[in-house]
Amino acid sequence: MKRFTVALFAVALPAVSFAAEGGKVLDGGSLFFACTVIAAGVGLGLAAAGCGLGQGLLAGRAMEAMARQPEMASKIQTAMLLGLAFVESLTIYALLISFILLFVNPFTKFFGG
Repeated sequence: MKRFTVALFAVALPAVSFAAEGGKVLDGGSLFFACTVIAAGVGLGLAAAGCGLGQGLLAGRAMEAMARQPEMASKIQTAMLLGLAFVESLTIYALLISFILLFVNPFTKFFGG
């Protein structure tokens, strides 16, 4: 976990500093918006990765269950599709939160901009 944190800062901090215009140091508002963009991207990436992992495990286990009990395949498939819809909705929620942070950020009044 420590290596991941160090790698994240090694990637994120130069990106924030390169976002400054004309070599100016970032003020509080610009730094806030740069960090918001990074947080939205990382959050959505983690949500998509978790969703993909969850969907893969769910579909794999459903296929195993259908192979073991072919007579229950229709019920297992229905439950699998319902579970896949619930898992996918979590990524859609993360996308919605990312859009809110990027375009209608409610914290802007606290950090300027």
